[in-house]
Amino acid sequence: MIRKLMACTALFGVVFAGTASAQHAPGYAAPKTSWGAPDLQGFWNSTSITSLQRPPGVDKLVVSEEEGRVIVNDNPLIIITQLESESQGSNPEDLSILEDRNADRGYNAFWIDPGVKLAEVKGEIRTSWIVEPASGRVPFKQGAQRVGGGSFAAANFDGPETRPLFERCLMTETTAGPVMQNAMYNSTLQLVQSPGAVVIVVEMVHHARVIPIVANAAAARHGPSVIPKWAGDSVGWYEGDTLVVETRNVHPLQPSLISASGKVTERFSRWSDDQVLYEFIVEDPALYTQTWRGEMALNTSQPMYEFACHEGNHAMPGILGGARQLESEGKTPAMGPGIAAGIVTPTQRAKAGN
Repeated sequence: MIRKLMACTALFGVVFAGTASAQHAPGYAAPKTSWGAPDLQGFWNSTSITSLQRPPGVDKLVVSEEEGRVIVNDNPLIIITQLESESQGSNPEDLSILEDRNADRGYNAFWIDPGVKLAEVKGEIRTSWIVEPASGRVPFKQGAQRVGGGSFAAANFDGPETRPLFERCLMTETTAGPVMQNAMYNSTLQLVQSPGAVVIVVEMVHHARVIPIVANAAAARHGPSVIPKWAGDSVGWYEGDTLVVETRNVHPLQPSLISASGKVTERFSRWSDDQVLYEFIVEDPALYTQTWRGEMALNTSQPMYEFACHEGNHAMPGILGGARQLESEGKTPAMGPGIAAGIVTPTQRAKAGN
């Protein structure tokens, strides 16, 4: 929960294709499946302070270890949770934790895993997943923004349909994509392959993205646009040692980085035994001033946990009932204080147990 591209698509394709020689670490031979496809299977994790966009004030994509430490320790926009001690609230008879009426205290430091350092992608310390445009920021057109879905900040508590999908434990766009990203916690995914399909299972909300495999790009066919899908309508094929996935038609109720006419192309390749290189290109003239792309590291991981989300299963009556109580008191229902934002310092990390 808790990171100057050519506008011409044809020319951009040449630029992107030129990165193919850098899809493996020097001297590394990518493993193959029994049917000859690049073997990407396993559990992978993207936990990192690095996120989709570069923090304001940081003007470099690649930094040194020392520069990375400065960014992590001093940047005020790195999101952290409230750093209550693990013992706070452990005594069911102690109700002092409720005095400030902040129900968000359930998400204290014990439950999160935002990472403690910037990501290393292809042997480089990166400040953002976005590599183009050079700013490391999403190039939204003036007035444009992410499409679809609800918002945690929305004040509408009229019914379950108006609450965000993540709050209802139905879907998370951050880790499932497109574009796939890291989150405040649960940034693990599993890649499973068969000759006819690839499945990407993300730990957060446990969504399974099923991608049919075709012979090549020319054979790619998407379903009818009147049937949108969670995480989009994806079709994949292999190009040498790389899995290529093209995604369109994301469900309009899911917050997304592409509009109904947009497209995301993703590439998965083994950089080493311990890392999968995840690359993405976003093409959507309706939302952006240019095509933009990025690279993210998926590092080898332990198996993920079963995702048990209680809010959508048990808490909705309380959420709506609480809103009705506030309305009877002449108050407008609103979200709680939420998580805090501040500087992640070594002292805070020590208090959080990280």
